[in-house]
Amino acid sequence: MSIALLFGGTSPERRVSVASAQHVQDVLEQLEPCALWFEAPDGQIYFPAAADLRAYERPFETDYTPRAFAAHPTLAAALDAEAEQVRDSVFFLALHGGTGEDGTIQKQLEARGLAFTGSGSLASARAFDKTVAKQLVRDRGILTAESIVVPQNDVQRARAALEGLLALHGRAVAKPVAGGSSVGLYQVSTPEEAARAAQDVAFADEIYLAEAFIEGIELTVGVVENGDALRALPPSEVRLDRGRAFDYEGKYLGKGTIEITPAEVTAEVARAAQEVAIAAHDALGCEGYSRTDVIVSPRGPVFLEINTLPGLTRRSFIPQQLAADGTAIEDFLRDQLALARRRASR
Repeated sequence: MSIALLFGGTSPERRVSVASAQHVQDVLEQLEPCALWFEAPDGQIYFPAAADLRAYERPFETDYTPRAFAAHPTLAAALDAEAEQVRDSVFFLALHGGTGEDGTIQKQLEARGLAFTGSGSLASARAFDKTVAKQLVRDRGILTAESIVVPQNDVQRARAALEGLLALHGRAVAKPVAGGSSVGLYQVSTPEEAARAAQDVAFADEIYLAEAFIEGIELTVGVVENGDALRALPPSEVRLDRGRAFDYEGKYLGKGTIEITPAEVTAEVARAAQEVAIAAHDALGCEGYSRTDVIVSPRGPVFLEINTLPGLTRRSFIPQQLAADGTAIEDFLRDQLALARRRASR
């Protein structure tokens, strides 16, 4: 086994992970032998056939169920049981969210000396916690949106927090502190919407961050590592229909959104956004590649969040930006595998 493509996972973003794996699988198989490792929502590990994943339809809308028996109860058990087979392999992480992106799985791979793509456990944990990421980025002098952690288990205090931001800024956004793919996103522009959002987020299973809505051009910028240098890709622009949010349906089902790559902005604006993305990647200690979301406000680019394992589906931003940059997806994946091997050898 040369490459182990790890996908699925227990997080709400597992459907995006399946779509990323389908795209990556098609390319990786042209480069090196590739085995599939699927983590089910209950944590069990399956080894599905390549044709099974390739034939799966509508990954964004339904959960993938492999046509195979569970091989191991957990990823840790699988790594130990298959230790001899994967000793010289690279784990390509097509995971998004949850333990796949918060440093948990990275720590398991690091403990066993295994090569894997993307950032290490520390950088992954920093980036996944939006409050920590914003603080580290602020320390570099980068603008961030005013935000507050929403009180838990108290609807009145949660509502007061949302209404406070609303009174100061006119609009607010509530989103999980640890999460991505715009899952669980709330747009708040009226006291009534604040009350409804408070009812949900106060008793949610995860901690929520309420953030001032920043008016401006919404850009997202990929950063890739080339040897010892960082290179920012051409930014993508997100335009929303009136009243829409860039939520899961907008991002993956194309409802109410338009994505433009490269963004239709001046070279100066694009360069400023790229500088923020590189600074954020460096501030958090990310490796391999990342994607940073910014809002271009009248004061300049405002950092929103960073993704250490951004989507690699056929419609995702990183593949769009690589194409706009003139970089073949095959070359990008080959470079990521080489970086993973070099890091493991250290």
